[in-house]
Amino acid sequence: MRPGDVAGMCLIYGASPEVTDALVALAKETGSPGWWRSYTGAIPKWFDTFVGLEQSASHLRLYSAEIVPGLLQTERYADATFRAVRPSPSEEERAELVAVRMRRQRILTRKTPKPPRLEVVLGEAALFRPPRDTSAMSAQLSRLRAATELDNVTIRVLPLTTGLECAPDGRFHILDFPLERNGRRREPTVVYTDTLTGALYLEKPAEVKAYMEVWKGISDNTLSHADSLDIIKSATERYEQ
Repeated sequence: MRPGDVAGMCLIYGASPEVTDALVALAKETGSPGWWRSYTGAIPKWFDTFVGLEQSASHLRLYSAEIVPGLLQTERYADATFRAVRPSPSEEERAELVAVRMRRQRILTRKTPKPPRLEVVLGEAALFRPPRDTSAMSAQLSRLRAATELDNVTIRVLPLTTGLECAPDGRFHILDFPLERNGRRREPTVVYTDTLTGALYLEKPAEVKAYMEVWKGISDNTLSHADSLDIIKSATERYEQ
C-alpha cells in the first residue's frame, strides 16, 4: 500500500500518531524488498519479519543462555547449530541458512545507515558448550573477542554462579528503532523470541515492560566488561590446547 493511503486510513479510523508513524514507515519499506527476500527457500516466513526488523533497528539487546547469538557466530559455528536442528535441513538448505546468517552480520559494520548499537548478555554456559567439531569453538570465541573491539558492540557474560531468579533460560531480543524528525519512534519497541517452528513478536507495553525488567535483572548481574573478556579469553585457551 502507498504511504499516503495508509496515512489517510489511519486518520479515518482514529489511529494514534505513534501507530500512524509506524504503519506509514512500514508502507514505505514494502516498496523495496530487502536482500533476504532472495533467500526465500532458507528463511521461514515467521523469521522473515524478524530479519526486516533487525535491519532497521537502531538498538539491539540480545540475551542467550547457552548459545552464541547468530549476529556473532562464525560460519563453522553457525553450520554446527543448523546441523543440530531436528529435522536437519538438507546440505543445500543448510548452506543457504548459514549464508543468510553471515549476511545479517553486515549491519554491525555498515556505513549507511548508521550501524545499530548491539548489547549482548551471554550465559557463561555458552562459552563451554562446543559443537561436535570442537576445533570450531576456538575460532568462535576469538570472534567474540574481536567483536568487542567495535565501538557499537558490547558483550557481557552472565556467570554460572548467578541465581536462578536472575538467569532465565533460553534467549530473547529487544529491538528499538530510530527516531523520526518529530521525536517519535518509527516503530514501537519489539521483543522477539523463537522456537524451532515459530516465533513470538511482542509489542504491547505490558509485554515489553516485563522483558525490560528481566533484561535489567540480567544486566545487573553480569560480569564487568574486563572480567567478561577475561573469561572469554580463558575459554578460548581451553579449546586451543
